[in-house]
Amino acid sequence: MNPLSTASAAVSTSLLEDFSLEMTGKDVPKLEEARDSIPQGTRINVTFLGNENLAMRVEASRAVKRLGFVPVPHISARRLGSRGEFEEFLAVLRADGTAANVFTVGGDPTHPEGPYEDSLALIETGLLREYGVRHVSISGYPEGHPDIAGDVLWSALREKSASIAGQELGGSVITQFGFDVDPVLDWLEKVRAEGITLPVRIGVPGPAGVRRLMSYAARFGVGTSASIAKKYGLSITNLMGTAGPDKFLRALADGYDPARHGDIKIHFYTFGGLRATSEWIAQFRKDNLV
Repeated sequence: MNPLSTASAAVSTSLLEDFSLEMTGKDVPKLEEARDSIPQGTRINVTFLGNENLAMRVEASRAVKRLGFVPVPHISARRLGSRGEFEEFLAVLRADGTAANVFTVGGDPTHPEGPYEDSLALIETGLLREYGVRHVSISGYPEGHPDIAGDVLWSALREKSASIAGQELGGSVITQFGFDVDPVLDWLEKVRAEGITLPVRIGVPGPAGVRRLMSYAARFGVGTSASIAKKYGLSITNLMGTAGPDKFLRALADGYDPARHGDIKIHFYTFGGLRATSEWIAQFRKDNLV
């Protein structure tokens, strides 16, 4: 790993002071394995996947709390079959003391499985606050969304931000991961120009195999042209290799201006590699101490 310039290193490591991680309901054993390499109090998002059930999601949130981290359970609007199912999930989280922080997202199903079309619908029920939620994270898409028009995304971001503020809840935005810093910085400027002041956690892939990274990028509509891949450090001719976000974080540090881009932090998509990601972060910070 090549050390950064002093200025870039300072910004890069400061951005990692309060990073967050992501795991699935099946990743509890991996979290146990990685626990000693993750700082206590780290926010860990727990996904809401279609192939996982309520018990699995709840147990994962419990494990996050038990191990000394802050659980951020996801709630997928389109995967909820009814208001009752929504309230059941929130009630269990409240009983466990894991309801304070949640991430709301529309979800993958083309058609809602119940009454909620999108995450705004969840927020506007008022149930989050009623069941003890105090901080709501919402999604952001610097490179757009393959199935949602750009103007719809911006309208949704404004409306969700306003609804969160109107209910006097804390909030933040977590972006989809990407390999190119330029659209991220451009998007951040527009977010602030729109009057949205929520802190933003920039989605970054943890170190992973190139084939896996390319597969997820294709699924989520993330740009992977040859030039972008080269900037990130991906070798699209060597799919058996691995890549970490070194260059991405360096470029982000170089381009970041708090006056224009506001409050940002880093959110790592671990793709199941909790230990690999947390150890990579620790090594990155060690190598770039200033």
